[in-house]
Amino acid sequence: MKIFVAGASGRVGHKVVQELVAAGHQVVAGSRNPDLAIATEQIVPVKLDLHADPESIKPLLSEVEAIVFTAGSRGQDLLQTDAYGPVKLMQLAQALGINRFVMLSALYTLEPSKWSEKLKNYYIAKFFADNYLVNQTDLDYTIIQPGILVDEAGTGNVILGEQGLTSIPIPDVAKVLATVVDQPNTYHQVIQINPGEHSIEQVFTELN
Repeated sequence: MKIFVAGASGRVGHKVVQELVAAGHQVVAGSRNPDLAIATEQIVPVKLDLHADPESIKPLLSEVEAIVFTAGSRGQDLLQTDAYGPVKLMQLAQALGINRFVMLSALYTLEPSKWSEKLKNYYIAKFFADNYLVNQTDLDYTIIQPGILVDEAGTGNVILGEQGLTSIPIPDVAKVLATVVDQPNTYHQVIQINPGEHSIEQVFTELN
């Protein structure tokens, strides 16, 4: 597949690109800093400005078959990057007939009663984007909800579902995002991921 990764130079995004390439996909690596990505036969770095008019973003999605959204402002630009940024790409995906959309989200974004007061504005931004994807589009979406992202070596293993607020290595989150992108059994699902004892490939192959 030809896959557009939004936020391709970020902590998760650049590892998603690596995982997708390893799986044989072609990647358009969209980033505010495309110079941080190395162009190869399988990777085309492009400048993605989520503040830009959608019409100026549209050419970046030429011949793309799926979008993986990993961009985030880490609290610095919640409205434009975390909330409206993905919505722009969802709207463009629908207009261009790109049906597959994988969203990196966070645990409990669609459950306001469980939000941390300290991170409330972040959760509001993510709620807006995730809710739009679920209820305002016809896209074949998968929303991946990890807990706290940690810079540790990946294990290659996860467990799905409610486990409380867990911490999960960034490489494992990236592998999940790359794994689900071409798996129809994950369509129209919001999936919580946690550290576990089952291989990522096995977990998502067996998912109902």
